[in-house]
Amino acid sequence: MTAPLRIAHVAPPLELVPPAGYGGTERIIHELVTEQIRRGHDVTTFASGDSAVAGRHVPTVPQALRPAGVRADPSAWFLYTIQCVLDAAREFDIIHSHLEWYSSLLARVSPVPIVSTFHGRLDFPWASHLLRGGAGNYVAISRSQAATHPEVAWSGVVYNGLTLDDAPFDRRRSDALCFVGRVAPEKGIVDAIAIARDAGRPLRIAAKIGTQPHEVEYHEQVFLPALAAAGSDVEFLGELTQADRDALFAESYATLMPGSWPEPFGLVAIESLACGTPVIARRVGALPEIVRAGKDGYFGDDLAQMAFMVERVGLLDRAAMRESVLERFNAGRMADEYEAIYRQVIEAHELPAVAGVSRSAAAGAAAGAVASSTTASVVPLNRHPDATLPAPTPLSTAGRQPAARTAGLRFDAPRTERSWPSRSITRPARGGREGRPDATNGARATD
Repeated sequence: MTAPLRIAHVAPPLELVPPAGYGGTERIIHELVTEQIRRGHDVTTFASGDSAVAGRHVPTVPQALRPAGVRADPSAWFLYTIQCVLDAAREFDIIHSHLEWYSSLLARVSPVPIVSTFHGRLDFPWASHLLRGGAGNYVAISRSQAATHPEVAWSGVVYNGLTLDDAPFDRRRSDALCFVGRVAPEKGIVDAIAIARDAGRPLRIAAKIGTQPHEVEYHEQVFLPALAAAGSDVEFLGELTQADRDALFAESYATLMPGSWPEPFGLVAIESLACGTPVIARRVGALPEIVRAGKDGYFGDDLAQMAFMVERVGLLDRAAMRESVLERFNAGRMADEYEAIYRQVIEAHELPAVAGVSRSAAAGAAAGAVASSTTASVVPLNRHPDATLPAPTPLSTAGRQPAARTAGLRFDAPRTERSWPSRSITRPARGGREGRPDATNGARATD
């Protein structure tokens, strides 16, 4: 039996884990932590103090910055998060960073190997310089995202997965469309209002409002006027909990995803499909890797075409789309794929460095080989994730335990404009898709 690993997950300080409402990165972290602990691994999560995760929890800020209303530049808190991780780094076999571009810095100074997942967009002019010189064993969450930088030696492409078995499913639907996401121009929230109007259907919007100045400006100067002009045909529900979002999906005729940005993955799409609700979207980013055109929904090149496709979703098999997405994008499969990468990276890191080849380069090459291994489930760049995988094998709970850290946290890091109350590390575990306690799950972790 394979020995359990000592794993650290590093969450950004922006949202709690799992998020109370919207928060894709944090939901994925929670899913991984929950599944890895179930398999017997020793897992520590570096996250905000108001997070509620199973295993060991090391707070990096007393409260998640975005829900707390902090508008100051969060970069100092990202750096403090890195400092917290480095203080305990030698207690782990592998560190899984979800800090986006800060992961490259962490990987350069960490004494133990780092696996870095990018959850956001990568098409920036300066991105290739960081990625080419990085030592972070980079993982993409879709083939589309990885293809943005084909020169990078990706350690793998691992599709996101969620615990979706308990997603509500009802064949009875209202005639309303829904939009779930952020109040941001790249998400196409105003376009969704136009599509619903052209299709002659009501629209219900569940969306997070950002706290950064440009996000506040877009909400006040663009979205609110569009919402007012739509009148009673559009209902704005604000930011919903997971259970309420699921209910919205399950009641809706279809979900609109008209954003024009290169969607790195699209958790909204798999959540909608798990409730048997088709998706109408632009053909951008990773969405064609998730939504099977003519089976799970339709793509449109502009607003008029997406409005035209609305009536066609009534012909789709809602039960079949649910069954497919539960098989393709579940948390167990995601955990299998990451564990394969972890073990390859650890093995390469333990090899002595040879002339001209650094440990980090060897780790990247070894992890990249996972994609072509006959035993690994990491998705190669040219294959869709529809192969059947065996059920995960529980791991032994035996193994080394990391030394306990202090039960309190003193903040000497740079201050923000908010005064933070003191917080305790100990938190009750959450469970279920909502992140609330239940009888089957000790804990539970969009876009």
